[in-house]
Amino acid sequence: MSLRDIFDSIFSVIKTAEWVDILDILLLSYIVYAVVKMVRETRAGQLMKGLLVCVIAFMIAAWLEMKAITYLLSEAFDIGLLALVIMFQPELRRALEKAGHSRWGLNLGLSRSSNESTAVWGNAIEAICDSCVELSATYTGALLVIERQTRLGEQIDNGTVMNAVPSKELFGNIFYPKTPLHDGAVIMRDGMIMAAACFLPKPQKEELVNKKLGSRHRAAIGMSENSDAIVIVVSEETGSISVAENGQLTSGYTRERLRELLQSRLIEPDTSSVLVKASKRFSSIKNRRGRDKNE
Repeated sequence: MSLRDIFDSIFSVIKTAEWVDILDILLLSYIVYAVVKMVRETRAGQLMKGLLVCVIAFMIAAWLEMKAITYLLSEAFDIGLLALVIMFQPELRRALEKAGHSRWGLNLGLSRSSNESTAVWGNAIEAICDSCVELSATYTGALLVIERQTRLGEQIDNGTVMNAVPSKELFGNIFYPKTPLHDGAVIMRDGMIMAAACFLPKPQKEELVNKKLGSRHRAAIGMSENSDAIVIVVSEETGSISVAENGQLTSGYTRERLRELLQSRLIEPDTSSVLVKASKRFSSIKNRRGRDKNE
């Protein structure tokens, strides 16, 4: 086939394409881009490079009519999809979890109003901030996970279930170095301490994490990568308060800064009050126009 025949074939396909075909190509391109972005710089990325080498070897073997190698590679490709699902299971799981709690995920109308969130998290936020400041002053290491939309049942099950009301004194007892529960993370749900001494997953790219960070900070990054949780870390060496969210770790939090962050993440703005104000404003404008016409 000559180069002109190839261009003619491409032009004929483009000429007969409809808007659905264009949308299909764009969606497929985005999916391929998302997959490449997901596996880049991970162990899955190295596996993808190996698969690409196998595909190139298969094409060369088929072109050279090397029957034995072509047969073996074709048989391997027949079970390739199942093998990919097995090998990429952690990456696929993380991708689906992120899609579930992203801003583009489904909203089933289960979110609380501002008043409900304040009732659930108001006292808990104050207890968390007071505890972190006190633990920071005494250089006591702490790791606190605040559950949001992504459920952390697996991590809760591997710890010690408590289901207790949070307080500064209780956090101090849990993270005191000589207690059985201090080694691990505390997980909170709906303003309550669900479990302590919980083990958290490692970061996806642990080799890229700063070598100076300890095990608590690494666990915080790993947990924030696997969920939408807010993870608070108090350093045992420096006493600094850090927060991990969406795989990013930020440090240097004071009590007020930590309180503002937790309120912005856990207490949603009351949109109902905005709607009420807008409706009242609309009514006043309508009444004013009515009075002007009567005058």
